[in-house]
Amino acid sequence: MSGRRSLVWLGLTPEPERELPRSVAALRAPRRDTAAVPPELADAEHRRVQRLILRGTRRSWLRYLAEVTHLVTAVADGSRPGDRRAALLAGEVVLDHHHMLIGLPGPGYDSTAADRGALEEAVRALRAGTTAGTDSTGTSRTGIPAPVTGAETTHGTARGRA
Repeated sequence: MSGRRSLVWLGLTPEPERELPRSVAALRAPRRDTAAVPPELADAEHRRVQRLILRGTRRSWLRYLAEVTHLVTAVADGSRPGDRRAALLAGEVVLDHHHMLIGLPGPGYDSTAADRGALEEAVRALRAGTTAGTDSTGTSRTGIPAPVTGAETTHGTARGRA
């Protein structure tokens, strides 16, 4: 690796590397259940994350996290079928990552502002079991009740979140 290449972005927590691959594989999978994710999909996602961390750049890493954000928000707003628990876990991990960028040099924190906003809304909806863009009663702006599914996660409660 070049001595000129900034690796400060690698100084964040290991949760993305540890927790994202299986959840993201579940969101990419045609089935909606995390338990049904074929091991080869989870392994491929793990290799992709490893490759990004070992050989990637801050820019390529943030591009990957933007992809994950898109998957999470699409499940949260109902425009894509997917495992809502996997979406919640992935959304919380990426949101935590993006919040921590404020402590690093460079434009990372500012460049992820839109993704943070979208993830905050998606995570809120996934925790509540509603579809993003609905009101507190689960009714969308069109007046149609949103589908409600369980979105419990140990990730959120393990960190003391409500």
